[in-house]
Amino acid sequence: MASPGEATVKDSHVGKKKKPPARYWPEQQKEGKDDNKVGKNEEHAEQAVEQEEQKTQKTTKRKQEGGERDGKKFISGKMDPFPGPARIPEDRINKFKRKDKTKKPRGSHYKLKDMISRSEKASEMAQKQAARFDLLLPEDAGFLEGDEDEDTCTISQEDIADAVDITAGSKYFNLKLSQFGPYRVDYSKTGRHLVLGGRRGHVACIDWQSKQLMCEINVMESVNDVKWLHSEAMYAVAQKKWLYIYDSNGIELHCIRKFNDVLRMQFLPYHFLLATASATGFLQYLDVSVGKEVTAICTKTGRLDVMCQNPHNAIIHLGHHNGTVTLWSPNQKEALVKMLCHQGGVRSVTVDKTGTYMVTSGMDKKLKVYDIRTFKPLKSYFLPAGASCLSLSQRGLLSAATGDIVQVYRDVWSSPVTKPYMAHRVPRTVWGLHFCPFEDVLGVGHGDGFTSMLVPGAGEPNFDGLDANPFRSAKQRQEWEVKALLEKIQPELISLNPTELGQVDRASFAQRHQDRVQALGFDPLAKEKFIPKYKTKGRSSAGGVERRKKQVAYEDQRDVIKKTVETKMKMEKERKQKEQKATVFSSQRSALDRFKK
Repeated sequence: MASPGEATVKDSHVGKKKKPPARYWPEQQKEGKDDNKVGKNEEHAEQAVEQEEQKTQKTTKRKQEGGERDGKKFISGKMDPFPGPARIPEDRINKFKRKDKTKKPRGSHYKLKDMISRSEKASEMAQKQAARFDLLLPEDAGFLEGDEDEDTCTISQEDIADAVDITAGSKYFNLKLSQFGPYRVDYSKTGRHLVLGGRRGHVACIDWQSKQLMCEINVMESVNDVKWLHSEAMYAVAQKKWLYIYDSNGIELHCIRKFNDVLRMQFLPYHFLLATASATGFLQYLDVSVGKEVTAICTKTGRLDVMCQNPHNAIIHLGHHNGTVTLWSPNQKEALVKMLCHQGGVRSVTVDKTGTYMVTSGMDKKLKVYDIRTFKPLKSYFLPAGASCLSLSQRGLLSAATGDIVQVYRDVWSSPVTKPYMAHRVPRTVWGLHFCPFEDVLGVGHGDGFTSMLVPGAGEPNFDGLDANPFRSAKQRQEWEVKALLEKIQPELISLNPTELGQVDRASFAQRHQDRVQALGFDPLAKEKFIPKYKTKGRSSAGGVERRKKQVAYEDQRDVIKKTVETKMKMEKERKQKEQKATVFSSQRSALDRFKK
């Protein structure tokens, strides 16, 4: 029996309907219940989808109408006043032009034509981008300008140092080193470091901008020349007997005895080659990346103490005592070019960075400017005392040392020069000149030490940070060195005209076929001798094989006869045409026929 309390509870719930539990999703209703409600819900859903589609169509149509009207583009419903990309001036595009368009070969060289067109499009895009980004280069080269009726060559270095800011004024200084002079000088590729080599054995490396001494040694024998290698970590010293390699701490790394009696050195940075000229008349190349001698050329011209390089194509220029200048490459044992430049011996040679102009000075007290593209003289100047050292800056300024006076000239190849741009007197005779890269500074090595001159407008103001960055860190230098070694150019590619490497070789078909035959050892286009296949079931009897051979031979013979008949008919046709022309000319009467008897 149930208790009375339980009965009361049951009675209280009688007549009430229980609610189903709440869900996050609608429950599926059973079939046969509320069919009318389900149908209504489906109709509402279809109508909502149609309305959404109509709205999206209207918005896209509105955007299309607002974005383009009458073929003109609109921004935010308004017409663009400057449609298309910004126009670039033609002179700015020509500034970054590197080469002319390549002529596409005739015939069915589809892949080659496609490659040429794609490379031209890429070069045009790079040219336009460089022209656009030229506006972002804020630095510009400024030259020294005097007052009215004032020559800039009369302005002293002290006046220039006082007029400029403190940082630029600190770049003019003198190092008095009279005990071990005279000095040869060389700046690193970035222009941050300086190496000095004294005639009496003193060698010093300096971070010249911060005036910090990196190392200082005395090699205890005469020094003929000093040269930085690919980075400021190593430099080469041409001593009395052999060639030595030192690091920036003054530690001797190598003594190369194959290179003896070296007088002058030039380093090719993109080839990692150190070119040396010796007193015995040998021009030698050392690959500093592997430490091996690439080639040794006997020039047969005697003592070699005048040397420079062409930065454009890595050709070495040598000056000789008979007034000639010769051009050399490590790929040939003979001189590429011989030029008679002076009536006396050549004292100094230098080439600008574009590889277009060469400036020489000789014992005949003349300074001559040559165009290397045509090997013809452009200008000739007379210097009363002659120039013993020459150097060209990145912006085309020429420095010439005559005794203890250093003179700087502007535009020596474009217009005739009557007076120097700047002049400065040093304590003793000048022995070495070198412009500092990316700085308006000229380094002068003389008998009393070293002088750093301020030459406004000499350096390139905008540097390429991926090639030579003056502000790079130690990590950046390591990364650059690895990349430069991977991209090292082989010495076999050094030629007088570096653009030849990108040209298409249009050798004749016969020449290419002959080269292919020599390489393979057989003629791949030669017709193979017919060998009949072996047939089964007694069909390869001796008579059957001979019959098949004769049939193929007859077919080949038929083709040969057909070709000979065609050539004979062609020759006969040409002969008949000639006879017809002769008869026409013979039938015509001449004015001289009246003199015939």
